[in-house]
Amino acid sequence: MQSALPTSAMGRLGYLLILLLLTSQSALAQTQPSLSSVTGRVQTAVGGVPIQFANVTLHRATDSLAVKTEFSDVQGAFRLEQLAGGAFLVSVTQVGFAPYWSPAFELTAGGQNLANIALQASAATQLKEVTVVKQKPLYEHLADRTIVNVEGSTLASGNTSLDVLTRAPGITVGSNDNLALRGRQGLLVLIDGKRQPMTGSELSDYLRALPAEQLSSIELITNPPAKYDAQGGAGIIAINLKKDQRQGTNGTANAAYGRGQYGKFTTGLTLNHRQKKINAFGSYAYTDRENFQKLTFDRFFYDAGVLQSSSIQRNNGRSHLQSHTWRGGLDYSITKRTVIGVVVGGLDSRFPGFATNRTLLFDAQGQSLPAYRSTINRRPYNPSITSNLNFRHSFADSSGAPSLSVDIDYDRFNRYADQELTTFFSEPGRSAVILDGDQEGHLTIQSVKADYTRNLRQATRLEAGLKATLIESDNDLVFEDIIDGVRTPNLNFSNQFRYKENINAAYVTLTRTLPKLTISAGLRGEQTNVEGQQAIGNEGFDRNYFQLFPSASVQRKLSDKHDLSLSLSRRINRPTYNQLNPFRSYVDATSYRTGNPYLRPETSYNIELTHTFKEKYSAALTYSITDLPIINVVQPASEGGFFVVNRDINLRTLQYYALTLTVPLEPTKWWSVYNNLLLYYNHFEGKVAETMPPSTWATVNVSSNNTFTFSNGWKADLSGTYLAPERYGYERLRARGQIAIGLQKQLWANKASVKLNATDILYTSNVRSTYAYANFEDTFFNRQDTRVATLSFTYRFGNDKLAPIRRRQSGAEDEKRRAQ
Repeated sequence: MQSALPTSAMGRLGYLLILLLLTSQSALAQTQPSLSSVTGRVQTAVGGVPIQFANVTLHRATDSLAVKTEFSDVQGAFRLEQLAGGAFLVSVTQVGFAPYWSPAFELTAGGQNLANIALQASAATQLKEVTVVKQKPLYEHLADRTIVNVEGSTLASGNTSLDVLTRAPGITVGSNDNLALRGRQGLLVLIDGKRQPMTGSELSDYLRALPAEQLSSIELITNPPAKYDAQGGAGIIAINLKKDQRQGTNGTANAAYGRGQYGKFTTGLTLNHRQKKINAFGSYAYTDRENFQKLTFDRFFYDAGVLQSSSIQRNNGRSHLQSHTWRGGLDYSITKRTVIGVVVGGLDSRFPGFATNRTLLFDAQGQSLPAYRSTINRRPYNPSITSNLNFRHSFADSSGAPSLSVDIDYDRFNRYADQELTTFFSEPGRSAVILDGDQEGHLTIQSVKADYTRNLRQATRLEAGLKATLIESDNDLVFEDIIDGVRTPNLNFSNQFRYKENINAAYVTLTRTLPKLTISAGLRGEQTNVEGQQAIGNEGFDRNYFQLFPSASVQRKLSDKHDLSLSLSRRINRPTYNQLNPFRSYVDATSYRTGNPYLRPETSYNIELTHTFKEKYSAALTYSITDLPIINVVQPASEGGFFVVNRDINLRTLQYYALTLTVPLEPTKWWSVYNNLLLYYNHFEGKVAETMPPSTWATVNVSSNNTFTFSNGWKADLSGTYLAPERYGYERLRARGQIAIGLQKQLWANKASVKLNATDILYTSNVRSTYAYANFEDTFFNRQDTRVATLSFTYRFGNDKLAPIRRRQSGAEDEKRRAQ
């Protein structure tokens, strides 16, 4: 049993800070006056239908200065908290409706409850049923996250979700397709609240199969509160799919074709029917993308610092991705305060690939040794299905009323992967060897969670919840050697790996809102029970531990121009299922990737201090310390010779320092710029092959996105990113980056659009890296079909009148990233 209390100095400091934050609430309550509030409800003038996400703003009556803004909830209710005293106005706006202004009123200590606000449909909507929507900026920087508004982006059309992520501020993709946020690996990836059951190349392939046209926005959260699962030491990437807000029957159809060295085609359709108590929705997307990959390995093998041998390998591969993504659901309003819903979705992808390899071998003196060449044929097929049953209930009609939500999830992910590796030798008379592998894997994730929220006295909000998850994985891999047509079972490589994981969690969060100050403190507890077993060799592990994950934040308004916030959290990064799975996946005859069943979870404390100027410009200082950090290493394999294995291990500690600057600018009314600069430093401690991690240096990551909005429906985007040379553990990466441009034209009263974009114009996003140890050095160069020009067309049909929408968050969002 693992203790829940921290023993390190950093851990004790973290709990002390949280204790101080909690105890400070009562002291602050004695020195700060209590708040009053303005409440009300927004509805349509015809039928009295609640309007969700209406912009409700409180203004001073003397000069109409906006002092507070909130959104209406699913019942159309809102609550604006403000110091008592003074005259105020309330304005309400929503796309498709005429603006509303209330009469002036005095805000007393007892609060002000406004009569129901009925919004009239705008004249444009009444006459033409066409609404001109002001498009959100591509990037939004909030107190706790950065939002990438993908919907409507010129650069997203015809691209993949992974393409969009690589251009997001602070996101990088490493040599093994590992995603990193602000230079840190170990992320929790959610799609519509559901955690994705994969990592590394598996996750990247999944995001390549998901068209960017299906996305609404991406949220980058570096220090999540206790409501989120503790998984993901580096933070959360939350991908939100599109949700149609229009009444009646409507939809969107799109098609795009891109060309690099090979063709890339994407098409999709979304449909939605919303009427009275029922909302039915569905979507489908098809992707057909061909790609090439050129890999170069230059390897040097040492013994006691003396070169023993070396190799040069050149791999050329071509792959063909075909995927079908679908989703359907139904929401039903039992009463105006109770809604139930069901969502079912799936992704069916085939990603066959064929690669050739030529390897030259040399001895210590550089003399040629017998060489070989090989071919590898892969035929992976990954069908999956996800399902969610959800229930939402509000216990009163007013904004801030107690609410309860329940989610039940069942998901199944399957993987069928054949790989045939054929090796031809240069020695005369030596027969070719075929290694034939057949992998079958099944993963089920079952979860149930309940969340409860309510407002307490003295401007305090309570959030609490429970969650239980059960994950079961069964993977079977059979290898056979084929020599001169004779098949022989390869018992050294064949195996069966079964994995079972149960996580039971509970959390509570208290948030206190005072004038110019907001304090939040939360605590999450998770009990983890893990079993793993290999059939051959009868090796396994059994781990049971309970851990606490505190979190806290303070937001202080120093003046009209300056805001300061401080956040603290403890998080965990459990190994993914494929990181634990000991099965082998070959790149060529002497290079393979395998899991490590003895990998341990990493835990981290994270602190971030942010200063915001004029609610636009921000500077953030971040510090994190991680115990048992998980990193990728490349080492000579146990079978000797020229064999090399790629796998993940634990080091001892990682210390991380970062400075993030966010500078949005508007040089003119038609030109906006979002600039982001990240300066970070990683320091590892530990040892691999008697080698300490090399000295590192600070790394710079710069991104800039320019948006130009012209008249007559024209719009253009210019995006650029630069990643300076970086060292992460034993890996040294060279500088890389890319430039992308896009042009868009709206047609037919904004019902259609044509977009043209070009990505990686200078072809500078290729990854070059070197792994260096006392006994081995491997230089790696990866090139893919990233310089692509794409033309796309989108057409929106049906009713353009807007209606309130529901936002869902399933209960399985924290498990699906770690599945095989």
